[in-house]
Amino acid sequence: MHIMEGYLPPVHAVAWGAACLPFLALGVRRLTRVVERHPEARLELAASGAFAFVLSALKLPSVTGSCSHPTGVGLGAVLMGPAPMAVLGAIVLLFQALLLAHGGLTTLGANVFSMAIAGPWVSWAVFRGAGAAGASRGLAVFLAAMLGNLATYGVTALQLALAFPDPVSGVAGGLVKFLGVFALTQVPLAVVEGLLTVVALNVLAPMPALAREGR
Repeated sequence: MHIMEGYLPPVHAVAWGAACLPFLALGVRRLTRVVERHPEARLELAASGAFAFVLSALKLPSVTGSCSHPTGVGLGAVLMGPAPMAVLGAIVLLFQALLLAHGGLTTLGANVFSMAIAGPWVSWAVFRGAGAAGASRGLAVFLAAMLGNLATYGVTALQLALAFPDPVSGVAGGLVKFLGVFALTQVPLAVVEGLLTVVALNVLAPMPALAREGR
């Protein structure tokens, strides 16, 4: 994840940025409503953003010579739903691009779509689905964070495959190649992120008022 500055073709960079706009608009509306109705939610908002910033900034070497890292977006998705995390994640990625040279401005749209949109929506859907299936809260949170992490990397691999298809097998071959780059390190990282998210949520404790609201 965190596709580096200038790596994507300009058309792809612009297209992914445009794809983020509806989700960001929805996120701004949701955040505004949350803060107006629940001023105490500012603590959870700040904690969710900080959690995502710290975890996604931990670049760990991959056996392929690249790097892998957690995403941290599952916590906010479980606490507030996926829409606010689009905005928080975009802010996190912007600061990382500017301050840590992690990601880039030209690739910001693609990185936001994979980590701040796809990841949180998958996390939220898994959390709701697992809860409806009778899973315990801890198991539901673990699965949500773990699968949201893997979804982020799956979308990033697809973005790279679309931009750089394999000369022989096309996008499908490129997707397999890019998924393989991170698989050995990303799967255990996703499990660790799931466990950390359970611990973080137990410390914060979800707000009943927000839990009752629609996403």
